[in-house]
Amino acid sequence: MRLLNTETLQLQQFDQEPFPPYAILSHRWADQEISFQELEAGLGKDKDGYQKITTFCAQARNRGYEWAWADTCGIDKTSSAELSEAINSMYKWYEQSTVCFVYLSDVTAQVQPDGSTYSPDFDSSCWFTRGWTLQELIAPRSVEFYTSDWTHIGDKRSKGVLRWADPVRACSVARIMSWASKRVTTRKEDIAYCLLGLFGIHMPLLYGEGDRAFIRLQEETLKQSSDQSLFAWNPLVEKSAWHYSNDSLCGIFAPSPACFADSRDIVPLREFWDTDLSVGACFWAFSVARGNPSPPTNLYPPM
Repeated sequence: MRLLNTETLQLQQFDQEPFPPYAILSHRWADQEISFQELEAGLGKDKDGYQKITTFCAQARNRGYEWAWADTCGIDKTSSAELSEAINSMYKWYEQSTVCFVYLSDVTAQVQPDGSTYSPDFDSSCWFTRGWTLQELIAPRSVEFYTSDWTHIGDKRSKGVLRWADPVRACSVARIMSWASKRVTTRKEDIAYCLLGLFGIHMPLLYGEGDRAFIRLQEETLKQSSDQSLFAWNPLVEKSAWHYSNDSLCGIFAPSPACFADSRDIVPLREFWDTDLSVGACFWAFSVARGNPSPPTNLYPPM
């Protein structure tokens, strides 16, 4: 992991855990981000992305942090091996950070008569629509939001952006998928890769595989979990995301997180006693997503 020295803006490699305490940046990528190569060579200082990094480091330094991390310049993206390792480690890096600063470039702060700040465009920020920012919201212990001029406007608790108390590992597969159902990524494969950490999955990145990446994610999830809510998806939920018709056939895996939009409240059943029970439970979970909550009679073991 390469951390930025908040005083010198120099990158330093840390190969062994535990890493020193660090602040981490979450943001919506723009056109003028500064790369690892540019930062190392002292180039790109006229870019908006460089100003973003320097202000982020200044904020972290003022809070007493010697080290910081940002995805734009902390990864050598010309190395496919390093990029793959970074994406598979991303959730852990956000989880292990001391604080996450969320920079909302499309949000402004207005001062109220009582001196408090109000951000009317907070809920409509594009940051909440991006696939990668989902884990950046969930993983860190502390998440603080900043406007386009770096005004602090609250944290993830005070802003009410998290509405459940259970740890993410205690949530059903269907619920986690539902969180990503309305999020988007620039590249098709990233809608799967951005969920790796949420499911505790490690798998190779194959840019160019398209929708197959999301199928692979579900296959890997099935290998590691007995949570049958993986199958509680609805192909009719998002026709625009997947060209489904009544004459089409579909497999057991969803083609997109959009198919889990209505599956937030699906929870896995208790441990199964035999294969027939497991299959029956899967069909029940599948039917619940379609509005039929009545369980089949063969879900429970003989007494």
